[in-house]
Parts: sequence; structure tokens; C-alpha cells
Amino acid sequence: MVSPLGADPADLAAVEAIVRAAGTSFYRGMAVLPPDRRNAMYAIYAFCRIVDDIADEEGTVAEKRAGLAAWRGHIAGLYRGEAHDPVTRVLAAAVPAFGLRERDFLDVIDGMQMDAETVIVAPDLATLDLYCDRVAASVGRLSVRAFGDSSEAADRVAFALGRALQFTNILRDIKEDADRGRVYLPAEYLVEAGVPPTPEGVMTSAALPVACGRMATLAHRYFADARAAMAECDRKAMKPARLMGATYAAILRALETAGWRDLSARVGLGTWTKVWILVRYGLG
Repeated sequence: MVSPLGADPADLAAVEAIVRAAGTSFYRGMAVLPPDRRNAMYAIYAFCRIVDDIADEEGTVAEKRAGLAAWRGHIAGLYRGEAHDPVTRVLAAAVPAFGLRERDFLDVIDGMQMDAETVIVAPDLATLDLYCDRVAASVGRLSVRAFGDSSEAADRVAFALGRALQFTNILRDIKEDADRGRVYLPAEYLVEAGVPPTPEGVMTSAALPVACGRMATLAHRYFADARAAMAECDRKAMKPARLMGATYAAILRALETAGWRDLSARVGLGTWTKVWILVRYGLG
């Protein structure tokens, strides 16, 4: 029997192990995909995990630049038919199979470089949008192709859903980011609400929920734009996107209910909510 993507089973197992080790819901969420597409998504995730770790882990800026530059070379190599390890070998099979674009891989690395070279503190809206496009929408552009839709509408799904998911992550991880000296909430929203645009200001200002509410409103708009674009796409291919969108929209609603009053309390979804979303969007 031919293995998924025609790849070496040992390489597939090594890539899957990276996804499992990350301990996220991504592994279970991709179970709705056929084997070829599922393993392509595992390889995309593994690539993102590796370059994200280069940006986030201890090391000098020079070391991080070197690590990311090496991955720029590895990605260029994919399009010359070169691969050097399990992740790149599985990606090398996925690239022609699903029309994955080199520019989208490089955009992911550009986003990680923003985090590696700069301690991001209250970026303006334009910078935040660029950051979200690189670290989230670019992943979406790779993903929709692996899901099975390479249309212009699918790219619009990636544009909107990537921003909606990233905004939700930012609104959920305010304390975690502030503890690292970072603030991803936009400066315009903070200043207009009267919140000092610093980690300390974000953590202590009573006006923070006002700024967060504005960002949540924009996130809801992006979720709506993503749903509208999905309606123009292949329904079967968009199943994982619908599942991710529904899950994160529910997290956003839970954050709004909590109201950003206790930033130390981690907001999540209950088991039954997760089951309902899986049945409604993942299995339908």
C-alpha cells in the first residue's frame, strides 16, 4: 500500500511526532482530513512550530537570524527538489501535490523574524495587520491549499480567518505576553481608551476592557468575513476552517463574557461546547 503523499513512513511518523509533542488540539482537529492532506498539514504545522521556536527560545538576535535564514534556504531548496530531514522531505512531497507557494512559507518566516528582532509593544494597527498576515494568514494560505481549495475565495478565507484567530489569541494571552514584556494590542485602541501602552499599563489599567472590546468587535467582523468567503469555496475542503473558526469564535465570546477583569484566569471552552462544535462543524 502506498503511504500518504508517497512519503517514507518513517518521515511521516517523525513529523506526526512533532505535532503530537506540541500538545495542541491541532492534532485531533486535522483528523477530519484524508491521509494525504492530513500529513501535509502536519508538515506545515511542524515547519511553523520549528521556526516559531527559533524566534521564541533563548538565544541572541544574531543566532535567531541565522536559524531563520537557514530555514529560508531550506524552503528555497524545496522548490529545487531538495530536502534534508523528515519535515522538509514531507513538505517536498506536499508542495507539488497541493500547489503550496514558496512566498507563503517565507511570509511565515518573516513574521517570526518580527518577533525575533523586536520586542513588540503596542504596535500601530498597520504594523499589527502586517504581523497577523505573516504569522497567521500566511499559514492559512498554505492550509487552504492542503485542505483542497486554491481559489481566490479560499485566499480570502485565509486573510480574514487568520486575523480573527490571531486577534483571539492576543485577547486570550494578554497576561502571558505582558509577562514577556510584550503587548500585541494596538496602540490606537489603548491610547483612545486611556490605557498606558506598556506591559505594566495593560496589566493595571481599569480601562483595558474598553480597548479589548474594540479589538473583539474587529475580530467578530473578520470571523463574519471568513464565513462569507467560505460560502464561495468547496464545502468539503473548508470543513477544518469551519471547525477552527467556530472554536475560536466561541473562545472570543467566552473572553467577552469574562470581560478581561481577571487576566490571570485562563479562559477556555467546556467539554460539551467542544463536543457540540465538533459535531456541528467537524463531522457535518
